[in-house]
Amino acid sequence: MKISKLALREARQLFRSCFVNELLDENRVRQLIALLTEKKPRGYVEILSRLHRLVKLEIARRSVRVENAVETSPAQMETIRLSLEKQYGAGLDLQYSINPRLIGGMRIQVGSDLYDGSVKTRLEKLEQSF
Repeated sequence: MKISKLALREARQLFRSCFVNELLDENRVRQLIALLTEKKPRGYVEILSRLHRLVKLEIARRSVRVENAVETSPAQMETIRLSLEKQYGAGLDLQYSINPRLIGGMRIQVGSDLYDGSVKTRLEKLEQSF
């Protein structure tokens, strides 16, 4: 479906209005969607479609997956959280997991950014170099 420029512009403006202190406010998004479905302005389906995409991208950008080969201590978790918030800003949704296949090291994925310091990846790169 092709979205008109006007609908794109309106969706971006509405999306920006959903932020409070540089964080996406879920309640504002819900209120905005309810208002759009109630008022049904011209091209509201296109606006809702684009708004959905923008919200989905913002949620993905704020989600962080941390994989470690061994159990992560609370002090390490806090250090990781602080360094990621320093780089990406507050409001990150961190998920920690243990992945023994990494052999050692850590793998952090923030949205589409991947930081891989695992032994498994290093061994694979070494294998490819031969």
